[in-house]
Amino acid sequence: MRALIENRFGFLALVLIALAALFGVAFVTRQGVAPVPVAAPGRVAVESVSTVCPDPAGARVSAITPPGGKGDGVATVAEVAKPGDKTPGATRLDRPGVLWQREVPGKSGPVEVSGTGAMAAGLEAAQTTRRLTGAERGLAGVRCAEPGAGTWFVGPGPAAADVTLYLTNADAAETIVEVLIYAGEGPVVSDRGNSLVLAPGEHRAVRLRDLAPSPLVMAVEVRTISGRVAASARAVLGKGKGADWLPASAGPATTVVVPGIPGGGGLRELYVTAPGESDTTVHVKALTADGFYAMKNRESLDVPAGSTASLDLSTGIGGQPAAVVLTAEVPVVAGVMATGTGAKPDVAFTAGAPAIEFGSVVADNRGGKGVSSRLILSAPAAAAKVRVQALPRKGAPPPAVDVEIPAARTKEIKLAPPGGGDFSVVVTPLPRSGPVYGGRVLDERTTDGLLLTTQPLALARTWAVVPPVLETADVVLPAAPAQPIAAR
Repeated sequence: MRALIENRFGFLALVLIALAALFGVAFVTRQGVAPVPVAAPGRVAVESVSTVCPDPAGARVSAITPPGGKGDGVATVAEVAKPGDKTPGATRLDRPGVLWQREVPGKSGPVEVSGTGAMAAGLEAAQTTRRLTGAERGLAGVRCAEPGAGTWFVGPGPAAADVTLYLTNADAAETIVEVLIYAGEGPVVSDRGNSLVLAPGEHRAVRLRDLAPSPLVMAVEVRTISGRVAASARAVLGKGKGADWLPASAGPATTVVVPGIPGGGGLRELYVTAPGESDTTVHVKALTADGFYAMKNRESLDVPAGSTASLDLSTGIGGQPAAVVLTAEVPVVAGVMATGTGAKPDVAFTAGAPAIEFGSVVADNRGGKGVSSRLILSAPAAAAKVRVQALPRKGAPPPAVDVEIPAARTKEIKLAPPGGGDFSVVVTPLPRSGPVYGGRVLDERTTDGLLLTTQPLALARTWAVVPPVLETADVVLPAAPAQPIAAR
């Protein structure tokens, strides 16, 4: 042994054997280390909401916060004004679950409906105009717009309709807005310039004919360089052909669902825009009560890069309530125009929309003699189940109704609370429901023809998804310098 120790190589071997023994003991007796769980994004209740009704003069403004909020809160309706301007005082909404409605007098500017605390979660507002004569004859309804950094609209161009863009800066800071137009011939560059500066409280109506007079079909992208803007767009077809608002479309995506296409006769025209730099072929499928099907001779639509194309779906859908599901290799945006029947037909628009994962609220619905409201719900991927709750303007709410939508089907639900009248509706997906897309159709029968307006169901402003918060020193440590790349 002494010889082994005096031999330096033998001593090194003994050290290695001892270290190996210690490591073996430590490995056998080690305690299990649980992996650090990765927190999933969480849901928090929305505590502040602001929406702008773009042109309520002569219209009815409806607003509601669904019941169920906890704590205190305030919701108000007030005309948007520049700092220092005198305007009528704000009106307060009563309480959650109670529909507030007012007929707004002529020459009124945009109205801001805002809420905080318990009155913010799910706060929804809409404006609806009903005209029986003139170029704007028809029902024209729109969901009041939340200020943001970007909005899309798809529909007829200035050569087919008088389209007006309504922009409102309800914030206390200046905003710079850029308007981009994608026509059938490609992107439109206006000689007048497409950038606007809106001071705090300023609103402006922009006739798109002044920016692009010739397109028959188009998409409009409104985006801000700084600040936020509430954007809405109205199309007047003229000559007794109807008028309505273009709903905001979901942003560009490779799969787009356009829900809430009403049944009945009349034109059904699809608009698709590919705003990127690549041409694409868009595959089109209708989703009705009978399921999915590719419409004969309308299975696909070629859309050049940076342009908008249209497709007549009138005979393909066959007068049934439907949704249209589009798939493409590049992101697209889409919408549908529906025309009513009669000597003086009205027009309505729907657009690509998200699944109503957190539910949806439609503020303005009506029932009674000659007037009807209905939901058109579609479940393209899996069977769905939702709860539909009507909240009447007067009286106690009726019991909620659970509705099942089979997989790959569309279902129409008539909304008829006891006594008719005006009401709001809340649609809530139930646990284990598949994705649900939908729209609300409001129509009125007159001697001259059917008045018609639609509103795709949007995500309720009830919850916000927030990312997990982790403790880390990275936020205070300087970033590591980038390693130089050796030249070759």
